Amino acid sequence: MIRKTAPEGTQAVIRAIHLLKAFSRERHEQNLAELSTTVGLTKTTAHRLLTALESEDLVVRNPATKTFRLGPAIIALGSQALVNNDLRAVVEPELRMLAERSGETATLEVPMEGSMLIVAEVMGSHLVTVTAELGTRWPMHATSTGKAFLAAISEEQRLELLTPPLHKYTPSTIVDVEELERELEQVRKHGYATANEEIEVGASAVGTVLRNSRGTPVGAISFGGPTSRFTPTRVRSLAQDLLATAARLAPSLHSME
Repeated sequence: MIRKTAPEGTQAVIRAIHLLKAFSRERHEQNLAELSTTVGLTKTTAHRLLTALESEDLVVRNPATKTFRLGPAIIALGSQALVNNDLRAVVEPELRMLAERSGETATLEVPMEGSMLIVAEVMGSHLVTVTAELGTRWPMHATSTGKAFLAAISEEQRLELLTPPLHKYTPSTIVDVEELERELEQVRKHGYATANEEIEVGASAVGTVLRNSRGTPVGAISFGGPTSRFTPTRVRSLAQDLLATAARLAPSLHSME
């Protein structure tokens, strides 16, 4: 959670990684000027690093628009990372049972630089449901999993992650840090968090943090679906299922951080 200091002599590697991380779902294709500005590099340095990344198929360049996007090598690495993810291997069978019992989509998400990254998802059985692609990143302050995770970490870690201004995705998104802190206190009290149309109008979710056997938060699990089905009574019922699952999983997560 706290950003680590890079070893001496690795500056070029770190800069290249920052360029790769500059791509997102919303900004999946960017030109040299946009990337250099986002990462804080000169165009010359950014171009040199992008050329190196391009040579390994980590980024590809659109010759018509002169823009860059993530390349096939990144997809291969991401797929391999998912296959080898121990947390996903342990939790995914539980997600299948959660989705089967509830009919709602169940997800496993892990923290990544102020966002929650979806690493496993099992679709619900309802015809109308909510879904997102594996690898999608959602902001912590606007999601049930993010709020559940924020409530479980230290104040110092939260302050590092919740840097104003927080983006307002819908009229319901909480962007005031003090207001969010008050909600996180309720999350700690009840053990679960909700997101009522805070990332997308019409979509709601309930989530709880996953802890290892030492009590360290390692991720979060959630149910997501149309707001019309996520009534207060049903949210409480779904939350109890999540809490029971998280408690059952904790002993199996002893080696994970």
